Amino acid sequence: MSLKDRIGDEIKAAMKAKDKVRLNTVRSVKKVILEKESELRAEGIEELTEEQEMKILTKLAKQRRDSVEQFTKANREDLAEKESQELTILEEFLPAQMTEDEIAAAVEGAIAKTGASSPKDMGKVMGLLMKDLKGKADGKVIQTLVKEKLNS
Repeated sequence: MSLKDRIGDEIKAAMKAKDKVRLNTVRSVKKVILEKESELRAEGIEELTEEQEMKILTKLAKQRRDSVEQFTKANREDLAEKESQELTILEEFLPAQMTEDEIAAAVEGAIAKTGASSPKDMGKVMGLLMKDLKGKADGKVIQTLVKEKLNS
């Protein structure tokens, strides 16, 4: 079942349950998917690939994480809570996120594989990791762990 179909089912379920937060969140995802599909139709492509769908979801989740962080800094807990709820709903559609220990192991493996030894080699390591861990781990966490390992 494609993400678009799953979202359609979720919209129906949220309407029946009268869950406004969930309904608004999944509708926003559907809107972004439909906009992207309409852009691609000009190129002769009818539907998004699974990778493109995950890229959209990852982007939306990242926006929510950033919003939660900004609202928390501004002492707007009401808005931070709303964004946090939306993030939780979006994460249901994303692949399971890796733990920090799993990311650290991947970072060490990438450093060994690339032969990186100093902060100058960060680009090589990050390039390899972002390709391997795309959608499975937060880029900021990866970057932080790579910096720690290469600076020590």
